[in-house]
Amino acid sequence: MRPAPDALAKTPTGIAGLDDITNGGLPKGRPSLVCGSAGAGKTLLAMEFLVRGAVEFGEPGVFMAFEENEDELTRNVASLGFDLKRLVAQKKMALDHVRIERAEIEETGEYDLEGLFVRLNTAIEAIGAKRVVLDTIEALFASLPNEGILRAELRRLFRWLKQKGLTAIITGERGNSGSLTRHGLEEYVADCVIVLDHRITNQVSTRRLRVLKYRGSLHGTNEYPFLIGRSGISVLPVTSLGLAHPAPTQRISTGVPRLDSMFSGNGYLRGSSVLISGTAGTGKTSLASAFALAACKRGQRAVYFAFEESPQQIMRNMRSVGIDLRPCVSRGTLCFHSVRPSHYGLEQHLLAIHELVEEIKPRVVVVDPVTNLLSVGDPMEVRSMLTRLIDFFKTHQITALFTSLTVGDADLEQTEVGISSLMDTWLLVRNLEHNGERNRALYILKSRGMAHSNQVREFVLSSRGIELVDIYTGGGEVLTGTARIGQEAEERRQAQRRLQEFARLQRDAERKRRATEAQIAMLKAQLETDLEELKRSVAQEDVRKANSVRDRKTMARERMADQSNSEVRTSKAEARTAKGGARAPNAKVRGNGRGR
Repeated sequence: MRPAPDALAKTPTGIAGLDDITNGGLPKGRPSLVCGSAGAGKTLLAMEFLVRGAVEFGEPGVFMAFEENEDELTRNVASLGFDLKRLVAQKKMALDHVRIERAEIEETGEYDLEGLFVRLNTAIEAIGAKRVVLDTIEALFASLPNEGILRAELRRLFRWLKQKGLTAIITGERGNSGSLTRHGLEEYVADCVIVLDHRITNQVSTRRLRVLKYRGSLHGTNEYPFLIGRSGISVLPVTSLGLAHPAPTQRISTGVPRLDSMFSGNGYLRGSSVLISGTAGTGKTSLASAFALAACKRGQRAVYFAFEESPQQIMRNMRSVGIDLRPCVSRGTLCFHSVRPSHYGLEQHLLAIHELVEEIKPRVVVVDPVTNLLSVGDPMEVRSMLTRLIDFFKTHQITALFTSLTVGDADLEQTEVGISSLMDTWLLVRNLEHNGERNRALYILKSRGMAHSNQVREFVLSSRGIELVDIYTGGGEVLTGTARIGQEAEERRQAQRRLQEFARLQRDAERKRRATEAQIAMLKAQLETDLEELKRSVAQEDVRKANSVRDRKTMARERMADQSNSEVRTSKAEARTAKGGARAPNAKVRGNGRGR
């Protein structure tokens, strides 16, 4: 949304997160009050406001201190990377220490700040300052117990700064009676009031920031954690200011081929958040390490945040299950960040993760386990911190895998920190007890935006790596481990017996086929033999008949006998038979009528 033309003009602070909370920065040309207890970070916030203005926005600034001198200020902020000497030399900043001794001040009705205004105005005009810091105001009015004079001079100071058009920060110390400042007046005359708090919870220190008042502008009203890191102050909003991160459709491998197949064969969505929860010893770290190793093999960078084990211990343990992370660490594609959760507060953990991610720019991140953070914060605080962390990863398109330890007696389908609803994919690993042994099982509770398996797989860790095995569900029972192995072996034996029986039946059928074919061949041979014998018999009979006719003719010639008609007919018939075969029995023989 574009601001209205008459909307309040703002000056960006350049402090990470603070400009988001204030919707653009501090009121331009107006004074703002930053108050808090000792060690809350008032001076650092005010100094960073000036440094960022000079370096990033081209607005020189004047820092007027009433407690610390120039050398002390320069050394104190050098650890944040602020080079005040260089900025002073470039006339982008002016440092002025005003020494106020109570013994030198005589309280009268004529007490005023004319000398301060002259001195401050000289510094402003020398560098063309647009920003001013007064640190701290209690030192300026420490010798004025008269509340009437104090209120008048405060109003006069704030009005003078407005007339100059200066965006100013005035720091103040918290009062002992519950008021925001020691005098309880500054918060009423300032246009913007920011309260800093440094508290101890469960022996862990945390800092909080709250915008108590902001005239003429909407602003975040919650209490926000803030951190002081190597690059300055970072204010961490409790939730994202907008759910505008992209949603890519590319997929990346889980590191376990059969687990990839449970996600339609392609693995997790890139840039998504993945949760692996389960009781102790179920293999959460093994799955996380396989995921990181797969990313390194693809040539991507990965960061492993460990809150339970040292990097050496993780690498040693993973080698026993066929996951060797040492080459990835040697090549620099895998970076371990291992620290106890109780080492510092939640916000410091969050800052450390932010800084390491910004430095290494990984594509894959593992946080193992998030439940250990409960030792330094209550579930609501941990959930808030993890919400910001998940949004940070999504904004940077980093695929993040979180592990969560579930207490044995608790419901497995819930998490101790209550972040399951923030996750895109949720895997649950658990132990199944059967026949006196415990075996691991894995299944997918949810996976937004993709088809996934609804089956339970047995989760096996061996020297060959991670294997997912189908659970035996035959006969109305679920078997895992040795029970599954025994049942599968019995099924293999039964299948082998069935194969053997089938082979025997095939052999018997083959023998019968061969015997039948042999019998058919024998019958064919016998038939052919009989036919040949018949042919021989017919041929012999033909020869015999021909010989008989020939013999009678020969005998008749020898005797010179006269043949009768019947004999002639018989001789002719026999001759015809000898030439062309015998005539059918019903065939008629025609005579010539002679001899009758």
